Amino acid sequence: MAVIAKTTRDWEGTFGEWSKPPGKTEQERCERAKKAIEDAIESDTTLEARSVQTFVQGSYCNRTNVRQDSDVDVCVLCEDVFFYKLPEGVTPQQVGLTSPATYKFEKYKNDVERALINKFGHNSVSRGNKAFNISKNSSRVDADAAPCFSYRLYRFYNPYHFWYYEGTALIADNTEHLLTNFPQQQYDNGVSKNNVTNRRFKKAVRIIKKLSNEMEDVGYTSAKNMSSFLIENLVWNSDNRWFDSQSLRAMTKSILAHLWKHTVEDITCKNWTEENGVKPLFRSTQKWKRTQVNQFLWDAWHYVENG
Repeated sequence: MAVIAKTTRDWEGTFGEWSKPPGKTEQERCERAKKAIEDAIESDTTLEARSVQTFVQGSYCNRTNVRQDSDVDVCVLCEDVFFYKLPEGVTPQQVGLTSPATYKFEKYKNDVERALINKFGHNSVSRGNKAFNISKNSSRVDADAAPCFSYRLYRFYNPYHFWYYEGTALIADNTEHLLTNFPQQQYDNGVSKNNVTNRRFKKAVRIIKKLSNEMEDVGYTSAKNMSSFLIENLVWNSDNRWFDSQSLRAMTKSILAHLWKHTVEDITCKNWTEENGVKPLFRSTQKWKRTQVNQFLWDAWHYVENG
């Protein structure tokens, strides 16, 4: 009987391909989607009178997107109004907030919906709880346009001096709770992490995103809820030393092992934040759980080890 030697996958070659940033054509289609949304807002007479800016956020902005990231996330930010959160016991008057806004978020979202439909047509715009989806065409990718107000998260040095994180916020249609984001801080921290890891942070993010997508395709249930956003935040929390391994395979396994070890118990990852450095990564309001993340990391390490 012939003996057939076991062959192993060329992970180094695979990870080399997976680590590459999106191509020029894909980025151009992303930019066209953002520009089309921007044109829609600027063409609306009501919104034209307000201070509204549009910008790409998330994986496309950070250049950590992979082909399975099916849409581009565009923030449609109205800077005339801001939501805020104060420390317990602090009054709005103490930070100089005395004039309630008259332009309500519900009205703003309806204004954005009208502008998008006027630009793209009813059949190409669908309203979600948080954002509007604009269907792709031959020249642009799918886009999610999220209407937001500015947001201030106040912090105090002492009873007389304060500062705040500046971000964005929206109210979803199906809830009265504020959903906040800090896209500029996320972008800045991602750039910093990429620089100190010899430009390997973003490579690692793309690799593990693609790894998760492949694992889901072959039936790993632990990979089903591993969103692109979650994976990027996890890799950002990995110690910088694990990016130093010479091979991409060794680097990926080291990062997966490190993250797995620190998600076995709540206490070892309780201080982890999202990439923005502001919001805790694991909290009760998140749709992901530490135990589910830990199982995925275990499965991913063994998938590479035994592949």
